[in-house]
Amino acid sequence: MLYQIISLLLEVIAGVVGGACLLRLYMQHQRIPLSARSGNPLGRFVFALTDWIVLPLRRVIPAAGRWDLASLVATFLIELAQFSLLWAFTSFGAGYGYVLILAAFGVVRLVISGLTGLVIVYAVLSWVQSNTVLADIIERLVAPPLAPIRRIVPLVGGVDLSPLVLLVLLQVAAIVLGHLQSLALL
Repeated sequence: MLYQIISLLLEVIAGVVGGACLLRLYMQHQRIPLSARSGNPLGRFVFALTDWIVLPLRRVIPAAGRWDLASLVATFLIELAQFSLLWAFTSFGAGYGYVLILAAFGVVRLVISGLTGLVIVYAVLSWVQSNTVLADIIERLVAPPLAPIRRIVPLVGGVDLSPLVLLVLLQVAAIVLGHLQSLALL
């Protein structure tokens, strides 16, 4: 029972902070202003959660074009810390190589779940016609993965089904990821 509680707490903390690092990476790639002067409340939140780890990493890890690799490495380190603590809690049961594999899969899992969350928020905001800064930011974040789907899936009765198709594809990706993870840990 104690292990489950600790696992849950670590999962939540790593998910929020690691997800914020990934969101920082993606928002910078999409050139969405993150500064407080831009009026972007999401950017302020992301900076507050990630500056402590991303800024020191930027001193040693350069960006690759528009990709902020320091944010990606920060996400991996957070996942690695989560699984290392769980590994230590289980009395260093398996080899540490498993922890590295779990951390890598954890980053991909965060990408899938983060994009899933963004698509759900985007769909809800599209129903209420919210004209806020946050709605604009989420639309800009979700537009790139929806674009190829929109070219294939037509509007049905004036309704855009591309978010639903993307959600189904993300769920399939999560299932495949879980299967690959189980194979990698054999």
